[in-house]
Amino acid sequence: MSYRLAADGLLVAHLLFILFVMFGAVLAVRWPRLLWLHVAAVLWGVLIEFSGAVCPLTPLEVKLRQLGGQAGYSGDFIGHYVVRLIYPSGLTRGLQVGLGLGVLVLNGGVYTWLLWRKRRLSRSLRRR
Repeated sequence: MSYRLAADGLLVAHLLFILFVMFGAVLAVRWPRLLWLHVAAVLWGVLIEFSGAVCPLTPLEVKLRQLGGQAGYSGDFIGHYVVRLIYPSGLTRGLQVGLGLGVLVLNGGVYTWLLWRKRRLSRSLRRR
């Protein structure tokens, strides 16, 4: 049972990391200290997507599930809802690259807006 709980916890952490990679720039608007952590997470996420590599969390989760006597993800809430978000069926190499580009464009847009806002604010402060 503890391996299964550890696997479920790891799956949730994996999902939260993916959400942070995708939308962390929005958090960095509110909490600028997250910026460098988010940039590192985006670089890691994009590297995994562009290289076609498997995130190290995936085999760890599978191993934990095997140790817990599970063969797959069916039968529980997390397996039914969360797994499909992280491991969608039909995920092709082109879709992986597209997801990586989407993450770059989304976060690049937010960070461009942040820089523009910061420069505009500093210019208005200098004029005073």
